[in-house]
Amino acid sequence: MDAMPAQHPDARTREAAATIPVYGQLPFVPEYAEGCDIVTADGRRILDLYGGHAVAALGYGHPRLVAAIREQSETLLFQSNAVALDVRASAAEKLVSIAPKTLDRVFFVNSGAEANENALRMALSVTQRRKVLAITHGFHGRTAAAGAVTWKSDKWYAFPQQPFDVDFIPRNDCAAAETMIGPDIAAVIVEPVQGVAGAFDLSADFLQALRSATRQHDALLIADEVQSGMGRCGDYFAVQGYGIEPDLMTSAKSLGGGVPCGAVLCRADIAGHFGPGDLGTTFGGGPLAAAAIGAVIDTIRDENLLANVRAQEARIRERCITGPVTRIQGKGLLLGLVCSRPALDVRNALLEQDILTGTSADPHVVRILAPLVINDEHVDHLAHALAAIPGAGA
Repeated sequence: MDAMPAQHPDARTREAAATIPVYGQLPFVPEYAEGCDIVTADGRRILDLYGGHAVAALGYGHPRLVAAIREQSETLLFQSNAVALDVRASAAEKLVSIAPKTLDRVFFVNSGAEANENALRMALSVTQRRKVLAITHGFHGRTAAAGAVTWKSDKWYAFPQQPFDVDFIPRNDCAAAETMIGPDIAAVIVEPVQGVAGAFDLSADFLQALRSATRQHDALLIADEVQSGMGRCGDYFAVQGYGIEPDLMTSAKSLGGGVPCGAVLCRADIAGHFGPGDLGTTFGGGPLAAAAIGAVIDTIRDENLLANVRAQEARIRERCITGPVTRIQGKGLLLGLVCSRPALDVRNALLEQDILTGTSADPHVVRILAPLVINDEHVDHLAHALAAIPGAGA
């Protein structure tokens, strides 16, 4: 009798054997993805309303993004910042064109944490001060500086000391903001909508208090738009919906639609403090990432996706307070479904119905970070699935 062929281990088994096991992984392995769906090897079609942590702004396989990446890879896959590139210049020009009007300079990097790291470094350098304020419950990354301004990062922050002094303003406490921001503060870093915290949207009064106090004391306001930017909240950047103009702003995740990239935007006078050798990156602003950034921005504009984000937010708010969901927080398609039962249970129940969502630092909030291209049918599918999940005590 012929021997049976050896079973090839699946990707989860192979990754567990070859990588450092720092990620809790979901119980499926994608075979491919298209539109807003992930398709597994066993034929499941899963509606992705989490977008790889808010990365898949255009969903999967969008023809404009795919074409831009393919064309650029065939033309010039990589060249460093030692030479100027039309594709990099175009990406910078497009990004500046959609940003708050005072932010007219860009420094490209590779990720959100790297963007925040550099924004903080720039603020400390420009002000020559040593203290930074962040907001309770905020998340800015897992690197040395970004981790230092992340709420409760002491659980995993393994650096022997923080690179500067840090304190946290209680979120939405305008009086505390006015008291804590003084002449010793280099910068305040804030997510207008706190993503990891459960898509918690800060109040307009609080953000205005931060802006007023930082101006009063010549401190810099850094808007971390890594999750909230690139159309996700119904404007190109969430601060635009609040009428706030920061001094520096960071972007990543949706910025490249799936190609790793990030950016720091700042005013020209801040940029004037830096010259050759003061900042640096090998891969930041590479041609492939720049092509993807340009394609994402063009698609958001040409397909009127900001209007779609606002329309789908309204539909979610109208239809999805059902089953375990008691209220909805956040903005646009950065939303938190506040549940009467543990969010992990709700997420798992949705996944059993082939809908992927996310949890958050709030144990009762399920996060929606859907592609900006979702439609009415997708929202209705979510509403029906939620209605089939009993609330607490049911």
